[in-house]
Amino acid sequence: MRNRTLFLVTAVLLAVTMTAQTITVTNADGSTKQISATDAGTITYNQDDGTLAIGGQAYQVANIAIDTENANIATSPVAGTTEAARRLYRYFRNNYGKKMISSVMADVAWNNKCADNIKKNISGKWPAMNCYDFIHIQVPDGNGWIDYSDITPVTEWVDAGGIVQLMWHANVPKSETTTVGTDGSGVTCTPSETTFRASNVLKEGTWENKYFYAQMDRVIAVILKLQEAGIAATWRPFHEAAGNATAKQQADWTKAWFWWGYDGADTFKSLWIAMFDYFKQKGVNNLIWIWTTQNYNGNSDNYNQDTDWYPGDNYCDMIARDLYGYTAAQNAQEFKEIQATYPNKMVVLGECGWDSSNKTGKPQGDIVECWDAGAKWGHFMVWYDGNAGNKSGTMVSDAWWSSAMKKANADIVITRSQVKY
Repeated sequence: MRNRTLFLVTAVLLAVTMTAQTITVTNADGSTKQISATDAGTITYNQDDGTLAIGGQAYQVANIAIDTENANIATSPVAGTTEAARRLYRYFRNNYGKKMISSVMADVAWNNKCADNIKKNISGKWPAMNCYDFIHIQVPDGNGWIDYSDITPVTEWVDAGGIVQLMWHANVPKSETTTVGTDGSGVTCTPSETTFRASNVLKEGTWENKYFYAQMDRVIAVILKLQEAGIAATWRPFHEAAGNATAKQQADWTKAWFWWGYDGADTFKSLWIAMFDYFKQKGVNNLIWIWTTQNYNGNSDNYNQDTDWYPGDNYCDMIARDLYGYTAAQNAQEFKEIQATYPNKMVVLGECGWDSSNKTGKPQGDIVECWDAGAKWGHFMVWYDGNAGNKSGTMVSDAWWSSAMKKANADIVITRSQVKY
């Protein structure tokens, strides 16, 4: 990341040179505009008439402020070269450490039901982001229940002011001879349920190679439709890759949870980079890439960090962590450790919700309490629950959403109506 020198020249004989990351312009009417230093170039200010010229565009301003916060974080995404991607990335960056951007997972893939429930049944507000999963992209076309080529749910969300998240539970056939059903049958993400091996994906001529590249092409076709529509999105593939593989005491259960991590860190990193390069080769330029760390799994005595699984600074924009049933104090511990490990990346809560792994269960810590404890996640995303007894249909309580969206949104949490980028 490089700094950019900006020149501020007044109508009188005064020239000031300063180093900055973000310029916040306050107009005479009180509205503001934030401009990345990399996009600003030379700035000319005429104090006689209050006119500020930036990149050939003039503004009537009340004042100008230079923001040097987050100076260690890049001012543009690693692969998002479209204007929409650059603006979205700057929006995340400008709010990082100041406010959290709210988000919810779609139920299950290509809809806005949970987000609508939060608005209509709980808080009167929509989350700022909605996350869509390509989990069923492998289902043959004409299945009668999901059509990824119809991007209407996404465009409607964006037209209403929302931000788009994308992820991919990359399901694979259970064997080379398995036929994927129109009902979604015959596939899995779980290594023990398939002969599909990550170590074969990058070997030309293998069935794994042919299948995975064909599925990437299906995903890319949809993302390019979004790009043509002027839509940028965060992109979180291959999540939770390490699983329990970083346990210090290895046992049968200390394995990766998904096929993309089952063959180890080096294979995983090769897969990530291959996807990154292939997406770029195919012209995908509208994504902000998010890698999900397992960190310590909340227990540094029994787990090592998964730094060996990190694909590298040139291949991701944000670091996510998925936490279920973690207290505010545990959220803060995880956030601070991840931020210290990856100081030049924004740290976000990729998934959160109720931990139902035991009979009693554990609720996710109140997001306001998490923030106050020091877990200043760039954004949080709550997972859905098709069997939930609450009105939101997600893996947190209605009271959790009420706290996040009603009590805190003015100071901490950004909702959809507040999104401006």
